[in-house]
Amino acid sequence: MPAWVWLFLGALAALFGLFAFIIVVNFGRLWITAYSAGAKVTWGELIGMFLRRVNSSVIVQAKIQAWKAGLTDISTDDLERHYLARGRVPNVIQALISAQRAKIPLDYRTACAIDLAGRDIVDAVQTSVNPKVIDCPNPAQGRTTIDAVAKDGIQLKVKARVTVRTNIQRLVGGATEETVVARVGEGIVSAIGSSESHKDVLENPDKISKAVLAKGLDAGTAYEILSIDIADVDVGENIGARLQADQAEADKKRFQAEAEKRRAMAIAQEQENRAQVEANRALVVLAESEIPKAIAEAFRSGNLGIMDYYRLRNIQADTAMRDQIAGRSPDASGKGKPE
Repeated sequence: MPAWVWLFLGALAALFGLFAFIIVVNFGRLWITAYSAGAKVTWGELIGMFLRRVNSSVIVQAKIQAWKAGLTDISTDDLERHYLARGRVPNVIQALISAQRAKIPLDYRTACAIDLAGRDIVDAVQTSVNPKVIDCPNPAQGRTTIDAVAKDGIQLKVKARVTVRTNIQRLVGGATEETVVARVGEGIVSAIGSSESHKDVLENPDKISKAVLAKGLDAGTAYEILSIDIADVDVGENIGARLQADQAEADKKRFQAEAEKRRAMAIAQEQENRAQVEANRALVVLAESEIPKAIAEAFRSGNLGIMDYYRLRNIQADTAMRDQIAGRSPDASGKGKPE
């Protein structure tokens, strides 16, 4: 066999050995770790993860953790697919192990869906095992009490604590705890508003929690409400009395406005009457100015004699004198008017 053939075969063997050495250096520790733990991870899977730019350390550690916990139905390919989908593989495995120990029904696909939806799957499982207490209202939103008014008009300030447990099956697409707090607050306001007296609420605060729980406020949410506890009830303002006082003040202003309107209308009517009187008086003066003409016409026509005229003047003079004695001044017609 020619020498160049041997050289070519030697080069190939050297390249193969170098390639094998690189693989062993890079993936030997991971393969030995997985093999010693009993998790099945092949050299081809390790090389494939390298080519697909998958963090093989994360996948191998998750596979070992799942295998040791008894989750033998999760393959390396499943973990790799979730990693490539930008999922948090360690969180999913930790949540599955916690759910298995707590005997909570949770499969791998559901856990991956919850994780890809942006929810903290580990916190969800922990909350399902150890229920969480939510303050209602949330002090972080700037309010410390829920204010409601009973039928007798007395305001009550209530603080409540809601104990919830995560419902894994409704976690994807279910409403968050803000919705639970809003619904509980609405239920408390409704329960207090339907009470005949604030004393009934102060005597039996559990009536509120029972009435709110009976409404099934956790429907469509990612949580299951276990209990609603009234932590504190304080008496606030007398809203009914304040509203009545405000209504009385508004009625007073309205009546005052109506009275002022009637007074303005009366003043206007009085001014109109005075103007009408002056107009009528002007007509009287105008009519009286025709008397001398009528007398002159009577003289010319012979219907009035000189003695008749003097008797008329005497009667006018007597009338003017009587008016002055009575305290009235004669007007243009010789008739008196009050001074």
